[in-house]
Amino acid sequence: MKKIGIKVLKGLGIVLLLLVILSGGVYYKSVNYNMFDLQAKKELLAKPENEEGYAVLAEELVAQMDLREKIDQMYGEKMYQIPKLAIGFLMKDRFPHVYVGENERLHLPPWVLSDGPRGARVMDHGVNSVTTFPVGMARGASWDIALEERINEVIAIEMRANKVNYAATPCINLLRHPAWGRAQETYGEDPWLLGEFGVAAVKGIEKHNVMACPKHFALNSLDNSRFVVDVELDERTLREVYLPHFKKTIQVGKPASIMSAYNKVLGEYMANNKYLLNDILRDEWGFEGFVTSDWFNGTYDAIGSVKAGLDVEMPYQQVYKYDVLEEGIEKGEISEADIDKIVTRTLKTRLKYAFSDDQETYGHEEIEKESHVSLARVAAEKSMVLIKNDKVLPLTAETGQKVLVLGRLANMENTGDIASSNSTSLNITTPYEGISTFNETLQNVVELYDGPDTNLAAEKAKEADQVILVVGYTFEDEGEYININGDMEGSAKAGKLVGKKGIGGDRESLKLLPEDEALIQAVSAVNEDVVVVYVGGSAINMNAWEPNVASILFAWYGGMEGGTALANVLYGTVNPSGKLPFSIARNDSDYPYFNPYTLTIEYGYYHGYTLFEKENIEVAYPFGYGLSYTTYAYSDLQIMESELNKDGILRAKVNVTNTGEVAGEEIVQLYVGFKNSSIDRPVKLLRGFDKIGLEPGETKTVALEVNIEDLAWYDPEAKQWKIEEMEYELYVGGSSAEKDLVVDSFLVN
Repeated sequence: MKKIGIKVLKGLGIVLLLLVILSGGVYYKSVNYNMFDLQAKKELLAKPENEEGYAVLAEELVAQMDLREKIDQMYGEKMYQIPKLAIGFLMKDRFPHVYVGENERLHLPPWVLSDGPRGARVMDHGVNSVTTFPVGMARGASWDIALEERINEVIAIEMRANKVNYAATPCINLLRHPAWGRAQETYGEDPWLLGEFGVAAVKGIEKHNVMACPKHFALNSLDNSRFVVDVELDERTLREVYLPHFKKTIQVGKPASIMSAYNKVLGEYMANNKYLLNDILRDEWGFEGFVTSDWFNGTYDAIGSVKAGLDVEMPYQQVYKYDVLEEGIEKGEISEADIDKIVTRTLKTRLKYAFSDDQETYGHEEIEKESHVSLARVAAEKSMVLIKNDKVLPLTAETGQKVLVLGRLANMENTGDIASSNSTSLNITTPYEGISTFNETLQNVVELYDGPDTNLAAEKAKEADQVILVVGYTFEDEGEYININGDMEGSAKAGKLVGKKGIGGDRESLKLLPEDEALIQAVSAVNEDVVVVYVGGSAINMNAWEPNVASILFAWYGGMEGGTALANVLYGTVNPSGKLPFSIARNDSDYPYFNPYTLTIEYGYYHGYTLFEKENIEVAYPFGYGLSYTTYAYSDLQIMESELNKDGILRAKVNVTNTGEVAGEEIVQLYVGFKNSSIDRPVKLLRGFDKIGLEPGETKTVALEVNIEDLAWYDPEAKQWKIEEMEYELYVGGSSAEKDLVVDSFLVN
């Protein structure tokens, strides 16, 4: 018996040793996986001479493939290669390269995707960090589309240096409610603003031969139930509110690809939604690129997806399986010609990037270089929105000041959520570090207190000359919902959280966390000059404490240079110029209905400023609002032609004067009103903006244009866009609030 026991133990030991060796091997291969060249070898595959040549080459290559080789072009990697994703993400805090579409026999190189809303997500083996920019919502608050294009150029450059050629960005989903967890990734609540930024982002990315992929198409504005929720809406709402920014981004920006959303729309999952993916996207809008699914749980029905026009499922072979598609062809549900169409469409697009001649110009030295980091700082500075200022900001930049920085976030490296939009930087400047460094030259001592004792914080605030209180959220509070062990469907069915909540996701309250509100109340009770700095991705409810504080600055998730930028704005080295890319309601109940846990939700025609204006609801802070350290005046609004036809262009100009004592940048906003409409329309809609710099006392004449076709409404019965013949209002000013606008009118006939 003893000998048998020893043999069993020896056998178990050998098995255990083998498992350890196997696990070690899997880990090693997952971390040190093979890297593949993304460039076509021109000695093996002739480069086409023009656009038509790529289509011909794609057709020739598909004609040489057997059915299984074609299917291999329709998904990411093999399932056995996926452990590198889990190990890389969980153990190395990085996304690995997932190689898609390689065919060694036909000399086809693969392509590689990286997320990148605020910096390259996928990194080469020898790279430890990249440039991290402020989140999308912050950049939307800059209203600076030229800056957005430059930011995305840098992101594309660093992707290329990390051996990536496909960017799963920009996120242009519409913010319909501020509780949406992924609000930080997008640009705001208005379709026009989203479209302008979407185009800028795509142009910046594509300049460096990276395939841009706007996401998530479409109607993804809720996160905790995103895998199961069915969005209901009418045709006008779909066409006028939730699709215009995608249409503009695609038709003007011309991205190589687009990513489908997880959710259902009108009962059909987006990966199977032929009406949106094919009828609208391709047939109506003329999109010629390829469509990928969102990663994991983004596909459900192979046959339905083929019919709908989903080209590639990511990141591995989930529904596009050989036997399923082969059986579908045998049964006549689909044809091999349908498969050919999908693969040809993908190849003729991505081959152009494989044949680019600039492969050697993107070395590791491009990553996080000084000019890129400097741009991240500028982006953070231009994004900050001064909400309130009772003559406290800018802070005195003089020696002899007692500076106190408070809050649990004050010295935290906090650049946004840690899921797909994460970006890794080794050198992140926290708010405290930025303020402390700024004060070093002034020989001021900056004290940090980030503890929980509100009484102690108040005592310190009594003695301080300058009190800066940093509040807000982290990846634990909002962002992409990560709940590995959760029951998303069960929660959606119950209409509330079932089980343990995961990380991030939608916010269930628009208020700050109780500890933040308690700190604000305690400190503002003893020091009337408190400056509250908010870090977060969307609107918050400030009713409980806003009247008690002197100044409020929205600093967002400011990227790697957010702390440096914050100090520059607080002390007046930089004049804040950001404007809110969303409205802030006075009461939470004024926003559209929102529940993070739901199987169905209806998206209405009105939201944000269009809702508040239509219902005459007073807001706390309007869309397009933001203070400056100077003031601006608008005058002499002129319309060049007061009568226009339906294919005309409205041309107007207005004088803007800096009436203050410091230089600044003003965001000139143009809205068109529909007071005389015979149908239900918003009071007014944003239809243009420009960001200009003005010296003290300087006046500039700003020219603005609006295509009359951009004033159309969608008639669902006629299935066409229509322009009303009537008198329209033209509003130009510094925010959407009536008091901030000058007005004129024009006629369309």
